[in-house]
Amino acid sequence: MWSLETFGRVRLSKYFYMRDFLMSEISAFHGIPNIPDNPELAIERGRALCTQLLDPLEETFGRIAIRSGYRSDALNTYGNDNRLNCARSDNLIECHIWDWSGAPVAGTSLVIPWFADQYDQGRDWRDLAWWVHDHLPYSEMWFFPKLAAFNLVWRPEPLRTISSYIAPRGMLLRAGQEPAEDGATRAARYADFPPLRGIVYP
Repeated sequence: MWSLETFGRVRLSKYFYMRDFLMSEISAFHGIPNIPDNPELAIERGRALCTQLLDPLEETFGRIAIRSGYRSDALNTYGNDNRLNCARSDNLIECHIWDWSGAPVAGTSLVIPWFADQYDQGRDWRDLAWWVHDHLPYSEMWFFPKLAAFNLVWRPEPLRTISSYIAPRGMLLRAGQEPAEDGATRAARYADFPPLRGIVYP
């Protein structure tokens, strides 16, 4: 039998615990508990997200900030019903319900402070998008105007799509499509980025 305290203490990867993904302003303000229907499934998919995508980001850019992580079906449905920027819970692109009974998925909205500082000075969000595309086994990314925050999604069979609400808005890359920019052009965009997993912590 899980308690919420025990669930929050579960370690998902080298750098992340379940508690890192449970904070929700909607939950706190509206009093809707963020409790999973299937804790084991949420943990399994959360571990894949963290080990395959988030740990490499942490070891490349330093601390990353989680803006919105796990949402229970009930919490997400409440958010959608009340127009609080949550997709429908049965929407195939909804990525925050890690224990959804449908297709396996786990996603989080995050900010990379190292990049956000440069973005605030006018750097193109696509520099980061192409770096992630060329280095990590992501499934989907959606970029947002504030801080170049983006949703990063894990699926066992990645879709490899990139979308943005920042100009140029729309889809930068569709599933099964080859990037418009060749590898050399993409690499030139992020030539000043730190080396992949170049940070060695004690």
